Amino acid sequence: MSQNILKVKLAQGAVACGLWVTLEAATVSEIAAVLGYDWICIDAEHGGLDFHHIQEHLRAVRNSNTVPLVRIPQIEQGFIKRVLDLGAAGILVPMVRSAADVEQAVRFAKYPPWGIRGVGGERATQWGLSLNEYTRKANDETLVIPLIETVEGGAALDAILDAPGVDAIFLGPADYSSSCGHVGEWEAPGVAEQLLAFKDQARAHGKACGVLTTDIANARLRREQGFQMIALGSDTSLLIRASVEALRALKE
Repeated sequence: MSQNILKVKLAQGAVACGLWVTLEAATVSEIAAVLGYDWICIDAEHGGLDFHHIQEHLRAVRNSNTVPLVRIPQIEQGFIKRVLDLGAAGILVPMVRSAADVEQAVRFAKYPPWGIRGVGGERATQWGLSLNEYTRKANDETLVIPLIETVEGGAALDAILDAPGVDAIFLGPADYSSSCGHVGEWEAPGVAEQLLAFKDQARAHGKACGVLTTDIANARLRREQGFQMIALGSDTSLLIRASVEALRALKE
């Protein structure tokens, strides 16, 4: 198992640009790797991606410098084990509300004695050919990143950040706004300030903080604010933004 490049970059304080992957075609991830994205997040929480799609996206960035993460649908042992066995370099854990939540995810993502992940001879271990090398390094290299998307998660953030095995946190502005009673808003009143406070908490604990951005100006702002994991958009949002811009340019 090679060193997790994203983990190294975050530890060094570098900014890492990512793409949120929601479409079925693995060509999306292949293009992201060719363009030099630092990471992709294959979203298995929302949308229609199944294990076959996840596997194809992971294949598309194999042997590149683009680190593949999977947003799992829930904290479930079997799902976490399978995406890691398929070759994911880490997981994003949705709707984390407590340290106990993320501690459970870490247990499922790590081999004994740290966790209870089962040993399988799948893609991650090159079908058993690199079993010894992979299992020796996996606990150190596999990223576990909780998503802070609720008021409860925000209130428990210090404990979440102190949980062993947490490498960074990622913020969900829309879900956090929804949790505050403002469903459908990206950043409800007061949420923008709260997200910055969460980012500062993470930095105080020596952890990187990530966020999904809405456009180039927002991405630049997040970089200036000190966010390290910056998702430049999803595959669909980037396609829509470019298409709208092109249509407006020719129809005006």
